[in-house]
Amino acid sequence: MISPFLVLAISTCVTTSLVPEKEKDPKYWRDQAQQTLKNALKLQNLNTNVAKNVILFLGDGMGVSTVTAARILKGQLHHSPGEETRLEMDKFPYVALSKTYNTNAQVPDSAGTATAYLCGVKANEGTVGVSAATQRSHCNTTQGNEVTSILRWAKDAGKSVGIVTTTRVNHATPSAAYAHSADRDWYSDNEMPPEALNQGCKDIAYQLMHNIRDIEVIMGGGRKYMFPKNRTDVEYEIDEKARGTRLDGLNLIDIWKSFKPRHKVARSGARGLQARLSPSTLSSGLFEPGDMQYELNRNNVTDPSLSEMVEMAIKILSKNPKGFFLLVEGGRIDHGHHEGKAKQALHEAVEMDQAIEQAGTMTSVEDTITVVTADHSHVFTFGGYTPRGNSIFGLAPMLSDTDKKPFTAILYGNGPGYKVVGGERENVSMVDYAHNNYQAQSAVPLRHETHGGEDVAVFAKGPMAHLLHGVHEQNYIPHVMAYAACIGANRDHCASVSSLGSSSPGSLLLPLALLPLGILF
Repeated sequence: MISPFLVLAISTCVTTSLVPEKEKDPKYWRDQAQQTLKNALKLQNLNTNVAKNVILFLGDGMGVSTVTAARILKGQLHHSPGEETRLEMDKFPYVALSKTYNTNAQVPDSAGTATAYLCGVKANEGTVGVSAATQRSHCNTTQGNEVTSILRWAKDAGKSVGIVTTTRVNHATPSAAYAHSADRDWYSDNEMPPEALNQGCKDIAYQLMHNIRDIEVIMGGGRKYMFPKNRTDVEYEIDEKARGTRLDGLNLIDIWKSFKPRHKVARSGARGLQARLSPSTLSSGLFEPGDMQYELNRNNVTDPSLSEMVEMAIKILSKNPKGFFLLVEGGRIDHGHHEGKAKQALHEAVEMDQAIEQAGTMTSVEDTITVVTADHSHVFTFGGYTPRGNSIFGLAPMLSDTDKKPFTAILYGNGPGYKVVGGERENVSMVDYAHNNYQAQSAVPLRHETHGGEDVAVFAKGPMAHLLHGVHEQNYIPHVMAYAACIGANRDHCASVSSLGSSSPGSLLLPLALLPLGILF
């Protein structure tokens, strides 16, 4: 039976929907459109400077529906209706779509996609830093099929490089920047089959410390994969799941410190990130044994936010007069969706947008190309004819015309939120659907919600950002960033600026066709 108070609440939210007074005047919308038109006309003056710096923000699982819902949430967190709010990425002048499929998968995973947008080559599901000639979990198909990333191209050009993530630093997205692995799950040798070890393949944590030894900044989680098996974690001493995993007995942090004696090491999480480190010190940090905490669960005194890590990373990387490449992953957007916890996912997306704003205040569009995109989407949606200003986590303004029960605006196509009570769909009015860990209802029961297969957005600003302009294969993205920065293989267009000093952004000569608590170490 439906509570009459619930029916009243639903009907009330329709009649009291907020329409700002200024929006009732047609002049408001006409003036807004004319200003947008003027801004668009300015884009005819293309920014063809050489990009000294390259920043790639990757929202893992941040499909278009997630972007829209995060926009509304951001506004509502600032006591606005939400729909009219602008995310920082919304302000970027160029937007494209990216086709996310893997070479062997219609709906992709984060490993094959990372290889595409970092290495410029599409790959098979579950593999990182290798071509499609490598089969997942088959170590003997790896050798000779390795592909390098834009992080490597930037390092080879003399730039400083960095990786910042809210997941493990050896997770799918960051690992494609430095590793070549037939399986994304080979975090340490403990997760590898004996056959792969006998054939000489190395785990991803080992590759992080050995493949590109002079990565200036590495920040995220994943420290347990760096230590010998069963070594007690410095922060979670009684948690067996936080203990070291390595079977080879190596302490990879000590090995890394031997490569980089100037790197500092600390073993607790960080507001200390700001207090203990100065931008003059090369520093990196592993703040959790596994993934970092969700933003909603984070201890903001001891654990750094994504924004704080980005701020410190840019301070460190900016010391190099030749510039830098920085990969920033909002990785737990994806985890929230997989768990059916939309509130966690969307707060992760809002925090990533805050990090984008932070980076924007520390760099210039004159010499920094910034790209924001996703690796894939999720089967996440919101709808139900909700009125203006309706809580993004609230109810639709109607009951189902089939089972006569209310439903939330946010739903999943599949996932753990599928609930049957007494042979019928669960009545959401009987649960706390505003809880941080509420699992939104789904149409199909699965332990973990799945990715979606539709295109994702690409937002770009800075030098040569106009080259991201339509519907592209995902592997096109790093080629544009490299072209803008004069790194990688395609540098013929850079000859005209090779004699310019590093203090000047220079200008590219374009073909006519292109013109229109952790461990800090």
